[in-house]
Order: sequence, then structure tokens, then C-alpha cells
Amino acid sequence: MKKARAEILREYGPFPDIDGVHGVTYDGSRVWFATSGGLKTLDPDSGAVASAIDMAANAGTAYDGRHLYQIAEAEIQKIDPATGQVLHSIPAPGKGGDSGMAWAEGFLWVGDHRGCRIHQVDPATGRVLRSIQSDRFVTGVTWVDGELWHGTWQESESTIRRIDAESGAVLTSLDLPAGTGVSGLESDGGDRFFCGGGPSRKIRVVQRPE
Repeated sequence: MKKARAEILREYGPFPDIDGVHGVTYDGSRVWFATSGGLKTLDPDSGAVASAIDMAANAGTAYDGRHLYQIAEAEIQKIDPATGQVLHSIPAPGKGGDSGMAWAEGFLWVGDHRGCRIHQVDPATGRVLRSIQSDRFVTGVTWVDGELWHGTWQESESTIRRIDAESGAVLTSLDLPAGTGVSGLESDGGDRFFCGGGPSRKIRVVQRPE
């Protein structure tokens, strides 16, 4: 396993009038992030934040290239980002204990926080196709260049890990500074991770290692 300190490139926030940053996703130009007051957007260049969709948004967020997916209590809702309309809902695999979420290869990948697992989920039915076990609480989840990464946050320690998608073995571990938590996690498709900071009300940009 490769182990290194996480390189934080930039911080946004703390954002006023929210309780924390939960799920995080990226549509190619804007970062979408979940708060108890709904979905908001962040321009990663200017740092400008705008309210986007008024809805329950207490955990992971994902984007499939056209639609958003949002964990809302014990459901995953498929949303038209232009209108905010909920197009479809499926049961969340963790039944309310879900954390991060990502879209890859036609499936949703959903973190089960205290279950220490990542579930591959059929987005049409909610059926769990398989589960990957971790040895720590799972927070954010993302895929980039065929690599599966997830955040952990347990007590005062938080890491971003690249894992083997078959065995769950940890291949790379990036340690965040003590007290710096990772809630949501999303790649920009290149060399940056956007990391939700939970109750710090921040989003941090972390360098993805080569």
C-alpha cells in the first residue's frame, strides 16, 4: 500500500447559513453539494455559491452526465438538474445509513457508513448487485480512470483511499490533517478531488496523486 499525506490545494468556505456539506458531485463545470437546506452549486474558479434545488439532501450526491442522484433519508432520488423535478426514486441500500455516492459504468456506487461497505446498485430498481467491504467507516465515493476511491472519517482521523474494486484491498491512502474530515468525495475527472468537509461547512480540493 502506498501511504502519503494529502495535499490540500484550495479551500472554499465556511459557507454561511448551512449546517454542513454532505454529498458532493461535479458536472464538468460546477460542483453540486448537499446540505440540509437543499442542493447548492459552487463555481470552482470563482468560489461563487448559488442555491439550486430545494429538497432533502442529507447524504451522497452523484451525476451521470444528464441527471443528478441524491440520497434523501432512505431513498435515492433521480433529479432533472434544470428543473429540480424528481424523475424516479429507489430504496437506498443502507436504509438511511447511507453516506457517499458515485456514478460509474452505468451503476450507482453507494457508501454504507457504519456498515463499512460500498454497494454497487442498479439505478433502475435499487437492487444491490454486490458489496465491497472496508475496514473503516465509508464516507464519500468516487471513480476516476477506472479507479475506485472512497473517503473515511472515524474519530478525528480521515483518509482518502484507492481500493481494489474486487477485493477491497487498500492500494493508496492519503491522510488528511487531524481534525479535517471528509464527508462527500468526487473527482473532477483529472487530478483533483472535491471533498465535502461536513460540519466545517467547507469544500476542500485535494491533489490526486499520479
